[in-house]
Amino acid sequence: MISMMKDFLKGSPERRPEAPLPMASYARGPKRDAAASVTWFGHSAFLLEIEGKTLLFDPMFGKAPTPFPVRNQRYSRELPFKIEELPVVDAVVLSHDHYDHLDYGSIMKLKDKVKNFIAPLGVGAHLQRWGIAPETIQEHDWWDEVTFEGLQLACTPARHFSGRSLNDRDATLWSSWAIIGQETKIFFSGDGGYGPHFKEIGEKYGPFDLTLMECGQYDARWAAIHMLPEETVQAHQDVKGKLLVPVHWGAFTLSLHAWHDPVERAVRKAEEAGVDIATPKIGETFTVSAGDQPRSDWWRLDKV
Repeated sequence: MISMMKDFLKGSPERRPEAPLPMASYARGPKRDAAASVTWFGHSAFLLEIEGKTLLFDPMFGKAPTPFPVRNQRYSRELPFKIEELPVVDAVVLSHDHYDHLDYGSIMKLKDKVKNFIAPLGVGAHLQRWGIAPETIQEHDWWDEVTFEGLQLACTPARHFSGRSLNDRDATLWSSWAIIGQETKIFFSGDGGYGPHFKEIGEKYGPFDLTLMECGQYDARWAAIHMLPEETVQAHQDVKGKLLVPVHWGAFTLSLHAWHDPVERAVRKAEEAGVDIATPKIGETFTVSAGDQPRSDWWRLDKV
């Protein structure tokens, strides 16, 4: 703890980008039942349109991942979309209740266009307190499987923790998610450290056409709850993923590393391991099965 406090106080000029990040303007394309497309909105928020259904994961669209938003503002002051531009959402899927994944303001703006909320055990209490109808909320334990609108969702393990205040640590569950369609299978890691659960998930539900894996806000001193980028690539291999998209970076500074380190380390390790990796801009939509997934190093602001 002493060494971490010293490092936080010392700071680093590269913990935040010096210039506005390039973003793609979200524009919803034609909805095809057989296609699966993903739009990453920064950090861990992404929209999955799969086999005619629209799922929104960890929609943190607020300015700061904290109840005290004076500091640590979002890198990009604007989002690549307006809430009203998003399609009707069949389900919001949540991984856990930390502020950088479950945001009150975002839920309030979204709730009128969301049909269902799917979350780990206990997280629904937050939603009900905010006025979400209980009948629209599903809660699940690890290894629970649920059929939803023709899709199969599995609530899978993660190695993390939960809590939104000083007295509710681990009062709710945290998880990863497997989304299994007729044509496409997706895995979202949520937050967490590396562990044997990834191989278990891969054996039970893999291979996956796409994984969205946590890659950011790490440090060797808390690797038990946040993977290092090299572990992100290994976890992708463990779950038998085909295409990797690193998430949990590009929006906020919640650690000590340079803001661009997560993606650069993940890309380098993926190239060494022969892993196919995509690096979409914030707001960029791509089709999972297409052969032209985004791979530019857009975070190199000196090249923009």
